[in-house]
Amino acid sequence: MSKLSRDDLYSLEKYSELRPGFRAEVMQHKKNRVLQVGPNVTLHFEDRKTMQYQIQEMLRAEKIFDAAGIQDELDAYNPLIPDGTNWKATMMVEFPDIDERKVALGRLIGVEDKTYVQVEGFDKVYPIADEDLERDTEDKTSSVHFLRFELTAEMIAAVKKGANIAVGVEHEHYAHRVDAVAPAMRDSLAADLAAAS
Repeated sequence: MSKLSRDDLYSLEKYSELRPGFRAEVMQHKKNRVLQVGPNVTLHFEDRKTMQYQIQEMLRAEKIFDAAGIQDELDAYNPLIPDGTNWKATMMVEFPDIDERKVALGRLIGVEDKTYVQVEGFDKVYPIADEDLERDTEDKTSSVHFLRFELTAEMIAAVKKGANIAVGVEHEHYAHRVDAVAPAMRDSLAADLAAAS
């Protein structure tokens, strides 16, 4: 999946015109890319479209229109676009109550490393997490993590042929599993992967 460049982005003026329609399109697209794993963890599987939306929204909110500022946003978000051999996800650890959240994030240190995907017939794949910066401290984990799941050529071939995809977390204080993602999500994730040459 190719990375985004300045040529792929709309000007602030053009984006203002197109935003309602583009936003609706992206929200529909995201429905097949967001997965709840248990009550408190959500994985947002990112791709080129979700990252274009994120960048456009950042440029709009910050009113960034200079070349250097646009490049900074591209540099920040392009790494979250899958490379053809992986899935990339933003992991959200969510507890609505602030006091409960503080306690939970203290108990869930390392949860990002205990999250996995599993292609039917293959071993679990654990992520390379938070490549941009360390998000755990000695006292707590972050409520947001960035995950990269690297797949083998055999796994990719199986997904392309329709194999089920399971997703889970196996932390000592949080253990939940989705045995098979919905077919529409499976197909969306399969599109992130490049067929073996």
